[in-house]
Amino acid sequence: MRARYGLPLKITAGLTATAAAGIVYAAGYEARSFRLRRVTVPVLPPGMSDLRVLQVSDIHMVSGQRKKRAWLQSLAGLRPDFVVNTGDNLSDPEAVPEVLDALGPLMEFPGVYVFGSNDYYGPKLRNPARYLLEKAQGRHGLNGNKPAVGAVHNPWEGMRDAFDAAGWVNLTNTRGRLRLPHAELAFTGLDDPHIKRDRYERVAGGPDATADFTLAVVHAPYLRSLDAFTADGYELILAGHTHGGQLCIPFYGALVTNCDLDTDRVKGLSTHTVGDRTSYLHVSAGCGTNRYTPVRFACPPEVTLLTLTARA
Repeated sequence: MRARYGLPLKITAGLTATAAAGIVYAAGYEARSFRLRRVTVPVLPPGMSDLRVLQVSDIHMVSGQRKKRAWLQSLAGLRPDFVVNTGDNLSDPEAVPEVLDALGPLMEFPGVYVFGSNDYYGPKLRNPARYLLEKAQGRHGLNGNKPAVGAVHNPWEGMRDAFDAAGWVNLTNTRGRLRLPHAELAFTGLDDPHIKRDRYERVAGGPDATADFTLAVVHAPYLRSLDAFTADGYELILAGHTHGGQLCIPFYGALVTNCDLDTDRVKGLSTHTVGDRTSYLHVSAGCGTNRYTPVRFACPPEVTLLTLTARA
């Protein structure tokens, strides 16, 4: 006898098939459907020539990801003026050589970088529902949560040394400069706020008045960092970390940002205002996923080419 309550067998089978098809699409296609986004930001001083910035973020490299490596290598053909790497290069302690292979052609260009939590520590298997719970409770990363116990330490030092040897500037809670053929650029960077490694007091004071332009760089766009950069007068902040929400609802958007940033600004170009000051904020949706949740839905992996132009 058929149960009196519950869904008919045909409907149950249809829902199961739809869910399975969604998982196959999210893991088998969209997570490897790499995109290049182009964004124009009018932030440079009047009369200054345009600058083309390639922002790479949240690669989350796992050994054997040949398609991702080849795609990242191909981006050198864009010939950017400089590269900004906003962290989380790893999702596998064994993948440092593959990160360096993927980024090798881009390391021929001037660049700067900060690290994220997944550069320092190996990934853990988590229930994705915890991201929703943490959002509801206002807890993210080590911000409000208990200290991590038994974390796997990644060999990030070799990656740092290779970036430094290529001439990329390490912005870990410090300032740096790049001299380009037609511009002198300054940068102010923070270590990852997601694991409370940010130390804004070490870099406070605002843009470098002796440079043609100064950018702010951080991995996770926590509001305390955005507030500090904006209050200090930075006109452009670059960040990553959010994966654009990673699993989004079509025609609605992201459910979480994995930090205290609102979901309306989970990816792409927006603004951030503190008092009477406003900064442009660009959050990269990144081009990878945690190795234990290798899926994306309505949120393709991406790298962004930003063209910085003069203010009107």
